[in-house]
Amino acid sequence: MRRNQQLAAGLCALALGMLAGDRATADEPTAEAPKGEVQRHVFDQSAIFPGTTREYWIYVPKQYDPSKPACLFVCQDGIQYNAPAVFDELIHKKEIPVLIGVFVMHGRVKAPSDQALDRFNRSYEYDGMGDAYVRFLNEELLPEVERKTTEDGRPIRIPQQGNDRAIGGSSSGAICAFTAAWERPESFQRVFSAVGTYVGLRGGDAYPTLIRKVEPKPLRVFLEDGSNDLNIYGGDWWMANQTMERALKFAGYEVEHNWGDGQHNAKHATEIFPDAMRWLWRDWPKPIESGLGSPQLQEVLIPGEGWTIAAEGPGRITSLTANKAGEVLFGDLEADSLNKIGLDGAVGPLGERSERIVKELQGDVLRHDGAPIADPGIPAGHRALSPDQTLLYVADPSIRWVLSYQIQSDGKPVHGQKYYYLHMPDDAESAGAGGLQTDRDGRLYVATRMGIQVCDQAGRVNMIIPTPKTKAVAVHFGGPNFDILYAVADNIVYKRKVKTQGANAFDPPIKPAAPKL
Repeated sequence: MRRNQQLAAGLCALALGMLAGDRATADEPTAEAPKGEVQRHVFDQSAIFPGTTREYWIYVPKQYDPSKPACLFVCQDGIQYNAPAVFDELIHKKEIPVLIGVFVMHGRVKAPSDQALDRFNRSYEYDGMGDAYVRFLNEELLPEVERKTTEDGRPIRIPQQGNDRAIGGSSSGAICAFTAAWERPESFQRVFSAVGTYVGLRGGDAYPTLIRKVEPKPLRVFLEDGSNDLNIYGGDWWMANQTMERALKFAGYEVEHNWGDGQHNAKHATEIFPDAMRWLWRDWPKPIESGLGSPQLQEVLIPGEGWTIAAEGPGRITSLTANKAGEVLFGDLEADSLNKIGLDGAVGPLGERSERIVKELQGDVLRHDGAPIADPGIPAGHRALSPDQTLLYVADPSIRWVLSYQIQSDGKPVHGQKYYYLHMPDDAESAGAGGLQTDRDGRLYVATRMGIQVCDQAGRVNMIIPTPKTKAVAVHFGGPNFDILYAVADNIVYKRKVKTQGANAFDPPIKPAAPKL
């Protein structure tokens, strides 16, 4: 074996040994439980993580019937928690559904010679935020799994619905599992997290904040950790896991935990794994439901009211506005492709264009009396007025801030500040702020890369309402009562009824209540 291969194998063994701990399980297999098969494979054709090679294992239970997809459990860092034997027992007792297990190692980019080390992708793939890893699973590895067959020739079929899929792991593999479900709840909805690395390595320490702000997703999460877990330069694992549990509970998620006094290994996780699986799969196939979210979200969103499609194209949609009747206007002014969504939902070409409509579709704004706002030196970007029309908000898409200016009696904006602090994806250099509008209570709605970020008057993001395609480029209120929120994502106009009403620049100023500071 080459020297670098020996070293790589030693490092992987050390990492797995730290995570594995003792392999004892509280549920020892019985003689009656049929034993499933475990296959080992290698995957080295990733375009998402180019140049990587990795081992993976497929567990198929004896009871698997290829006439229909089985459920799925994906685990990082290979086979852990004595999982195949546990699954044999729990499937035999009908305590979990028949499921396929896929146990995958992180990638390695092999060194070009014996004088160099392989590049280890574990932290990059597992600790990294964003959707890269879940795309790797959905687009590359799992289709490869479905090309395999069992020893007796059964084709392997796995489900596509998140309610039928679980994902888990330890340490960095745990945050990886949570990230996969967080980014793609339509693909994974059941998460097992052991000694999870929700700390400041690659941005994972932001999760407790995001969980509290983002509209809840249909996830069920089991957390495990011990009071003697790591406390190092990246953070305190024990405290971080408890903070995750409190955030999930606050936001109304289905969350369970089992705390111990162990260190950073999988000994305790292995002991509780059978019970965790029973809890994650309880009442399946009943769908997992989303919680109601924070009190702030509940002030705006109506339970059961999600996004629906209001219009699609044609062409590029760059902006939204509304007329006094509440009809929503959208399209691309430069391409002279403008359309209207009527109060009956019918979509047709926009007819007469007033100066106000043209300006608003350009991202500009006029006060209720039609007076323009002087803009010497103000950056380009979509604009909105506060409900009392004394403040001008400007979305600068190149930074993470929305700017705030005070409007003087002569229409001149002064005292500009980077006032509204926005969240942004890990792989972005800006929040990508686009369209803006306020509601009558003074909240500011901002179309961003993460969806619609809703800020209080003090400049803080209180909630994030993801759009179906995530990145939103425009937002506006419409409908006869201006209580329908419209958003543009991926050239589709979406809508959802909400509890609040938009503040329109063409209406007389409204003085909202003072913010809670």
